[in-house]
Amino acid sequence: MSFHEIRFPVEIAFGATGGPERRTEIVTLGSGFEERNTPWAGSRRRYNAGYGLRSLDDVHEVISFFEARQARLIGFRWKDRADWKSCAPRGTIAADDQVIGTGDGITAVFALMKAYQSGAGSYTRDITKPVAGSVCVAVDGVEKVAGADFNVEVTTGVVTFDAGAIPADGASVTAGFAFDVPVRFDTDFLEINLAAFEAGSIPHIPIVEVRV
Repeated sequence: MSFHEIRFPVEIAFGATGGPERRTEIVTLGSGFEERNTPWAGSRRRYNAGYGLRSLDDVHEVISFFEARQARLIGFRWKDRADWKSCAPRGTIAADDQVIGTGDGITAVFALMKAYQSGAGSYTRDITKPVAGSVCVAVDGVEKVAGADFNVEVTTGVVTFDAGAIPADGASVTAGFAFDVPVRFDTDFLEINLAAFEAGSIPHIPIVEVRV
């Protein structure tokens, strides 16, 4: 699907609301017990960019961005200030933040991913839109050199090792990175009421994550 490698205005996105969404199907049995299931393997992020608008200049910037993306047609990057890097938001990105695979002496290609752990539960999320220049990689704790030992495709999140730096059999491959969420507008109609906006009303500008 069409996608522009451009980020939604960060200062406007900073004031937005939103987060992960999942789909759970619940059937209540005659006994009162429940059966729960989900058709989704992973979560999907949703946001409302309207809460980030603070001035008419912000409104104009969003209209321009909306028109250039042709509403819902073309996807773009979004910085989720609550979850935008391989560590906690206030942490420092390090090459050992996330395990992205184990070497076998042959495989040169690894995909970036981020693990979410709480108690016995866990979820691993594919990272397909890393931020250029932010990715650091280590093999068995030894950090590698970007451009010499490995390269990163920032449009897919794929790390490719140079032939002379392929991880050995059993070696732990880890990475640290900043990333964006691939999204699109979830409306074809951007309704802006300037009179209401100046009176404190917040326009609804829905944004939804897309699979790429």
